[in-house]
Amino acid sequence: MTTPLANPTTQRSTLLAALRQWPSRRWIAVTVGMVMTFLIVAIPTDLIDTPLFSREVPPTWWSVPALIISSALSGLVLGTYIAQDRVEDSAPRTRSGIAGAIVTFFAVGCPVCNKIVLLALGTSGAMQYFEPIQPFLAALAIGLLAWAFYRRTMYEDRCPV
Repeated sequence: MTTPLANPTTQRSTLLAALRQWPSRRWIAVTVGMVMTFLIVAIPTDLIDTPLFSREVPPTWWSVPALIISSALSGLVLGTYIAQDRVEDSAPRTRSGIAGAIVTFFAVGCPVCNKIVLLALGTSGAMQYFEPIQPFLAALAIGLLAWAFYRRTMYEDRCPV
């Protein structure tokens, strides 16, 4: 069973077609969201070297690319929350975007610097059990963010159930 459309002639067939219809204020929000997400995750995980935080274990080769992709997707998800022309927001409500941003933090962070992981597993457990699953956490975060973005963008012009 499909969800009824608000107007069948305005149904978006592709993601690219949907993005072409976005007003400039959405793209401004996307840019701000991307930069803020990158900074909010990169500074405490010490991917950006600052005197505020340090890292016991050097970052992996995939940490920065995973953070860049996650930041871009987080910005795009944020852009879907900016109204286009109408006041009512009929896009589906999902928690995938929030979950993806949180999982990104765990995926790119230092395994022995994360207090939650350290309390749960200890130092040796963090290195032995948590560090090997971090690439999977990064993939999960990217998948959750991509799913949230796709759902919110493609179903934006549908009527609420």
